[in-house]
Amino acid sequence: MKDMTFKAFAVTNEIDLNKIAVHCGIPKKFTWEQPLILKGSVLSTIFGKKIEDSQMVLVFSFGSIVFINLSHPEEFLTFLKYIHTFEPDLDIKNKDRYTDDYSLHIQKTEALQLTDEYVVVPEFEDYYPELISTVIAKSVALEKTEEQLGKIHDKLETMIDRLERGKLRIGNKELARTTAKIVRHEYNTLAYIMILDKPDITWTSSTANDFYDQMTEFFELNDRYKILKSKTDILYNIMDGFSTISHSIRGLFVEWIIVILIAFEIGLTILQILGWLP
Repeated sequence: MKDMTFKAFAVTNEIDLNKIAVHCGIPKKFTWEQPLILKGSVLSTIFGKKIEDSQMVLVFSFGSIVFINLSHPEEFLTFLKYIHTFEPDLDIKNKDRYTDDYSLHIQKTEALQLTDEYVVVPEFEDYYPELISTVIAKSVALEKTEEQLGKIHDKLETMIDRLERGKLRIGNKELARTTAKIVRHEYNTLAYIMILDKPDITWTSSTANDFYDQMTEFFELNDRYKILKSKTDILYNIMDGFSTISHSIRGLFVEWIIVILIAFEIGLTILQILGWLP
């Protein structure tokens, strides 16, 4: 078995695999945790050329795409344009923004050797391509989510600067928009990337499960997810603080309006008693 190369892209938040499967004539209902694996004649039709048996593309519902034994930029672009017909939000222009390269080497070795660029195994197993693709697909998707979280932090920092300058009023719409971004970030991470879920093969094969666990540990998927989750919780606490301050200011404003109206009413009453007003 020859070595295998992997190229992963994170290009959107969600891909409807069933739409693509129907178009490709694949009679299967895909769930979120299952990647769509395209190869052979289906892939040949998309690329308009002959495809080798070792070449394939895995499409994940959480917006990542992994190319196996495909290395030409034209091939990446052709396939992304094809997916774009199903997912208009797919970011082709910035396709290289969240990407990773990896490779699988088959060598006579006593133990598995993992690095950040390749993995060396003593013999090939059928589950290696899917498990490696799943890990690096989740990794680039996390990278995308981590950057999005950074943008939310920048937004909150701007709001904090306004508070420090004494501009305490924050509109409900601004609070709602920022909260929605936090919720969307958490939903994308938990529901779409599914860091805590494992491929089906890991439940039936102990060796596949061990390999997948080593890969996820090396890429620190669980640790990165926990950090994102803790940062998200902090963002929620900050937003609660902003909301409390904003509501307190509005409550104080209403209280002052009531006091002014009462004082005005008392003033009118006194003027009427003194005969200065009819």
